Amino acid sequence: MATQTPPDQSDDQAADDAVRAFLDTVTGATRRRDAETLLAMFGRITNEPARLWYSSIIGFGRYHYKYASGREGDAGAAGFSPRKASMSIYFPDGVGAYADELARLGPHKIGVGCLYLTDLGKVDLEVLEQMVTASFRAVTAGEYFGSRARESEGGRP
Repeated sequence: MATQTPPDQSDDQAADDAVRAFLDTVTGATRRRDAETLLAMFGRITNEPARLWYSSIIGFGRYHYKYASGREGDAGAAGFSPRKASMSIYFPDGVGAYADELARLGPHKIGVGCLYLTDLGKVDLEVLEQMVTASFRAVTAGEYFGSRARESEGGRP
């Protein structure tokens, strides 16, 4: 997930306005519908307000990371981005930790810390919600402090 801290948006309305303005730029009926679905799902899971990270990632909550190399920063603890080709869903703990769930999810592609979905109507939303919930809980509990998504290698580090 993006590592740039979003502008100070202690005003929830300003944060909501930034997220809404971004969502208004999403093209395609399926991508827009899926973005609205994920916005509601992530809000329900995290109980956190949506914040815009960089200019295209909708993040919820925040966690601090620090790698052995000395690099550190803040990132959204859960998030997604409606990209042109697919919806990107970010897993700071790595998608390798969710092999069983991925087998039940439905059509998808994966990267090291990203899940790519082209149509939420074709996947099992309960499985997706389980994955996002587990990831958010792990990241906000501090279980992945100093660990990179690429280090999950098919299981939790």
